[in-house]
Amino acid sequence: MTDQENPAADLDKFAGAPVLCVGDVMLDRFVYGKVSRISPEAPVPVCLVSEESAMLGGAGNVVRNLAALGAAATFIGIAGDDEPGREVKSLLGELDGVSVTLITDKSRPTTIKERFISGGQQLLRVDREVSDAPAPSIDKKLRKAAEKAIPDAAALVLSDYDKGALSRETVAALIETARQNNVPVIVDPKGDDYSWYAGAYLITPNTAELGIASRLPADGDDAVIAAARQLQEKCRLENILVTRSARGMTLVGPRDTRHFDAEAREVFDVSGAGDTVVATLAAALAGGVPLDRAVRLANVAAGIVVGKIGTAVVWRGDIAEALHRQDTHAPGSGKVLPLDRALERIESWRKRGERIGFTNGCFDLIHPGHVTMLARSRAACDRLVVGLNSDASVKRLKGEARPIQNEDARATVMASLASVDLVVVFGEDTPIELIRAIKPDVLTKGADYARDEVVGAEIIDSYGGEVRLIDLEEGHSTTATVARISESEKS
Repeated sequence: MTDQENPAADLDKFAGAPVLCVGDVMLDRFVYGKVSRISPEAPVPVCLVSEESAMLGGAGNVVRNLAALGAAATFIGIAGDDEPGREVKSLLGELDGVSVTLITDKSRPTTIKERFISGGQQLLRVDREVSDAPAPSIDKKLRKAAEKAIPDAAALVLSDYDKGALSRETVAALIETARQNNVPVIVDPKGDDYSWYAGAYLITPNTAELGIASRLPADGDDAVIAAARQLQEKCRLENILVTRSARGMTLVGPRDTRHFDAEAREVFDVSGAGDTVVATLAAALAGGVPLDRAVRLANVAAGIVVGKIGTAVVWRGDIAEALHRQDTHAPGSGKVLPLDRALERIESWRKRGERIGFTNGCFDLIHPGHVTMLARSRAACDRLVVGLNSDASVKRLKGEARPIQNEDARATVMASLASVDLVVVFGEDTPIELIRAIKPDVLTKGADYARDEVVGAEIIDSYGGEVRLIDLEEGHSTTATVARISESEKS
């Protein structure tokens, strides 16, 4: 495989790629709780709220994804003169490497989408919005700011959520300016009139949006291609990428068509998946990646993000890991993560109502005793996270002759076990900081420890978790195994 054909090399081109995003920013709020009864007032569930969070939505989620992918993003949008608008501005300001121009419109509220979730299921969504076109003065400010920024960009994203930020005149002006500067325009479209986007390099409708805009059926390969071809000719669109959920993606170009099978393994939440696709395409094209290879990367990113909770982002490392799984087919690939990304995955499991377990050790030479202990630990929870001592940590605990296998090898073997859902390597002598960060529902340790000897037990007790001592298989020990090997070599 040459460097030009290497998806990992294509990913490297995301770093610092200049992308301009213009569109409808909104605030996504999530309210999590538990439903255990029906209201006596009406036949509706009663949700006991346990947690609330807010994050950027709409075009803001495109920018979040661009930042996570390592692109150099510039965002231009409109927000109300209200507390949600100030929260949006604050959240945008927290993103690394993102330049923001947020125009304040005192005549309209900031768009808010609030979702109520219990047991991994969305109960209700409440929208607060005004989708009328902005006042001419506001529209003019946005257009001028965007036209000024286009020459410095290598890709332009128009994130249209039909909330008023993008008027027809502004869309036409920005596409024309981008064409004059040889900047490809990627549009996440809305509505039933795609002539708004005439001259765009790429638009990304899903099958439902394609059917509405083309007024043709879009329920099979041939139908999707026919509908896309009609829109190409009618609306002067160069490329149409149709996102088709479980059926993957279909790219309809000027002359040929290419299909990409879906990459998703575990679908939990499709919120914001389109934003991730658009951001990945833009970062790739801005980095000089050809369109078909950019679509492959976007397809992989889409398969990752639907397994996350809420309007989540995909990091460049997430895509690299997924590509590695494709290349190696290693059963444990994707289970070994640094703490920050491990916490993100754990949070998605927890939001589904799954019980998180944790255990730890050096696991230098995995033997049947380890396998049994891990299987019994997994039986006590829905997801088992293993904290694995780093090589330096093992040396401090076991001596200079250890570990026998380095941490990469130990993590790979550990991750290949069906009972293990996640592996996090830690460098300290004890996993106390890891336990504080993860806050597992159940902490397991071998029954050769007394309960008061278990590191982190007091933390688990502080929030009502469970410490469980697991009976061990007798006759198995890494130290004894190493000793036997040493004796064998001497004889």
